[in-house]
Amino acid sequence: MAIPGPTADITSSTPATLLQVSPLLTGLERTLAGRYRTVRLHELPDPAAYLRDHGGEVVAAVTSARTGVDNALMDALPRLRAIVHFGVGYETTDVVRARARGIDVSNTPDVLTDCVADLAVGALIDSMRRLSAADRYVRGGGWTAAPFPLASRVSGKRVGILGLGRIGRAVARRLEGFGTEVSYCSRVPVADVPYRHLPTAEALAAACDALVVTVAGGAGTEGLVSAAVLEALGPEGHLVNVARGSVVDESALVAALEAGRIAGAALDVFADEPNVPQALLDSDRVVLLPHIASATRETREAMGELVLRNVERFMTEGVLLTPVPEAAH
Repeated sequence: MAIPGPTADITSSTPATLLQVSPLLTGLERTLAGRYRTVRLHELPDPAAYLRDHGGEVVAAVTSARTGVDNALMDALPRLRAIVHFGVGYETTDVVRARARGIDVSNTPDVLTDCVADLAVGALIDSMRRLSAADRYVRGGGWTAAPFPLASRVSGKRVGILGLGRIGRAVARRLEGFGTEVSYCSRVPVADVPYRHLPTAEALAAACDALVVTVAGGAGTEGLVSAAVLEALGPEGHLVNVARGSVVDESALVAALEAGRIAGAALDVFADEPNVPQALLDSDRVVLLPHIASATRETREAMGELVLRNVERFMTEGVLLTPVPEAAH
């Protein structure tokens, strides 16, 4: 979408600054600094003083999906017209508020879809076949005393996908190769997919052996995987979360695992990263990953390139290449 009057702001006599809000890839930071008048806010000794004295010079902000641009920072940048996120998520920025101020917002969709889907399927296999637990068993000498306990197969199982967007569809396509029965839950049924749509997360959980969470984060999905959803998943069920930690009620998940109300979980995201509840650390039925679903060299390089292309398009034409769709927030 076009932004009200950005080109005039960029070419005015007042310097046009690109504000880097958080740490990014080293190569991306180097390129941004080489091409634009860039200020790294997170490295300044007194960010508040800079914003007070120079906030009116900032026309675009680049940030990570985890950090975003909060309302206080947005208010300190009167000329801001673009927020570019490194990552597919953007729930840390109030997109509605930004657009009401004439600020457009972009993310980096598509380029990380395959890697996130790969990891989701790998995490599902790990949870159901207990690969990480088996590795610990061998390393700890358990195999010399007794065979490792039987696990559950993945092939032929019923898998529910919570959120059938780009990543959810990529997960579903991969699971077709395992002969699984895929169902999904989303706000509205998705056209042109062969999977069964269920109206609620609880109904989806009750109809599957494993629940893979790929829904977008934000206030609208906070706590969506509730105690009731976990109860519906049942004592033989597995949970995989590659979305956002906020989507799962973490306390309810801990309680369900401790009581044996679900069989296991694989988690790439948490409510208070990088802090993980001790109960999850202590559980041998949980696969814990440090938010690495998109963490491959190929994907991160592609994300950085898309950030650069968004910034370049804005600085030259006043529009973003991959704006967040109006219906997505």
